[in-house]
Amino acid sequence: MTQSQPQTQTQTQTQPQAPRAQTLGLIGSGMIGSALARLAVAAGLDVVLSNSRGPGTLTDLVADLGERARAATPAEAARAGDLVVATVPLKTHGRLPSAALAGKTVIDTMNYYPERDGRFAELDAGELTSSALVQRHLADSHVVKAFNNIDFRRLFTSARPAGAADRSALPVAGDDPAAKADVTRLLDALGYDAVDIGTLADSWRSEPGTPVYVNPYMAERPEGLSQEEAGRWFLETPGVPVPAAWVKELTDAAVRGPADGSRAAVSGD
Repeated sequence: MTQSQPQTQTQTQTQPQAPRAQTLGLIGSGMIGSALARLAVAAGLDVVLSNSRGPGTLTDLVADLGERARAATPAEAARAGDLVVATVPLKTHGRLPSAALAGKTVIDTMNYYPERDGRFAELDAGELTSSALVQRHLADSHVVKAFNNIDFRRLFTSARPAGAADRSALPVAGDDPAAKADVTRLLDALGYDAVDIGTLADSWRSEPGTPVYVNPYMAERPEGLSQEEAGRWFLETPGVPVPAAWVKELTDAAVRGPADGSRAAVSGD
């Protein structure tokens, strides 16, 4: 099923100034983390990458990214980053280095997939969003939800300069206005407009199973593809532009359901 795009944009599309951030720290360097690192380097930012297996496992990625990139431990990446991206499986959020992240703006790309993460009773009951859970662990940080509703391939290939007719927008949510403003500036530098969808309590509007999650950014996949053909289609097919007005329409239309959205179109966190 396809959705029609509005032809006009709304006040939610922002035109922020250049980002204050000069260094982006990444805790998690998988598919989403690697895509963000590539976009950041292309935007002239320095990146400090980390994962749970140690800096030595990131040698090839760092070499590919060039002189603006280096590998470190998660705590070192946390301390080095002007902004820090946490892009790990939600079940491991309790391992995020809270002391090193104190006072930092932390961009949460994580989604709740019970078949991978196990069950969180508070999420299943709708008492918390996954980002509110992360904020509870990072009590001294400013958590902003972003980059969780787009797959890693479209995240990288759909980035466009400010003002481009085919520029897409992504939703952001957070409790701290200054932190959201910093993340909005980062999105602008990386090639995206931002739509503020509210607080962390509202961040469910971009979670798996909602209208804005993954599918709007992808072309409709042809039927009858083999597994190999489907994989090639996924990697080679350009994204569909999703302007700010459409993101707002989709997030406004979201109805909160069980916190166990399908991984069928996993974003790659």
